[in-house]
Order: sequence, then C-alpha cells, then structure tokens
Amino acid sequence: MQINDVHRGIQKNKSRKRVGRGIGSGHGKTAGRGDKGHSAHSGHAKRFAFEGGQKQAFRRVAKFGFSNNFFTRRVAEVNVSALEARFESGAVVDEAALRAAGLVKGEWDSVKILAKGELTKKLTVKVNDFSAGAEAKITAVGGTVERVL
Repeated sequence: MQINDVHRGIQKNKSRKRVGRGIGSGHGKTAGRGDKGHSAHSGHAKRFAFEGGQKQAFRRVAKFGFSNNFFTRRVAEVNVSALEARFESGAVVDEAALRAAGLVKGEWDSVKILAKGELTKKLTVKVNDFSAGAEAKITAVGGTVERVL
C-alpha cells in the first residue's frame, strides 16, 4: 500500500441503503433483516450492552465492595522553587497568597510545601504541611514555618 492511495475509492457522501425495494435490489423481501428471529420483527431494538445472549459484562462483575476514594484528602503541592520565583524576601506566604500568586488553583483539602528547588529568600510560610526537606530549606535561610490546621 502506498501513502498516496490510502483514501482512494472512499466515498465522502455515501447514499443511504434503500431496503424493501424488490428482489432485484439485493435488499428486497426481508430487507436485510434475515429470516425469522426477534431481530427480524418490527419493534426490535437491541438493548444496552446486549452480548448475543451471553451474560452481559455488567451482570458478571461483582456488585459488592466499598471504595474509600470519597474520603481521600486532596493535597495541593507547592515546591520551594515556586516560592522563590513568586515571592519577595520577607513576605508572608499563606494559602490566600499562594492563590493570588496562581500557585494553588481549585478545591483542595490542604496545602503542602515540598523541597524541590533552591530557596534564598527569607519567608514566613503558614500552610497545612511541609516536607522535612522543605522545612529545613526555609529555616536554613532564616525563614519561619507555621503549620495551620
């Protein structure tokens, strides 16, 4: 097969199949429905997930069990490199300031500061949680960390 003949012979506007127009059309008599059976009769419509009489997948799968996904805590993660880029030395960094700076968007249960990157500015950071490395980096440059509950 050549790349230039991939689309050859494909009709863009295909005419609809006219069924029940006599035996010479090839779609006469039973109009493409075959002989007998429920699919040959009027009013027939395959139901959702019908698998030809085989037990449907959604009926084979177990219906019991429980997921704790509803109760998981969603944590917004912010790296110290982002704090370095967005805040001036001496600034107070809390959730409101992080949202104003565009570092936290959407709904979160808590905010956690992570240690990726370098920090040279003295900041007062007031959020829910810190990684051990992030806490060490912030205090090493003279900043303070405060856990807000």
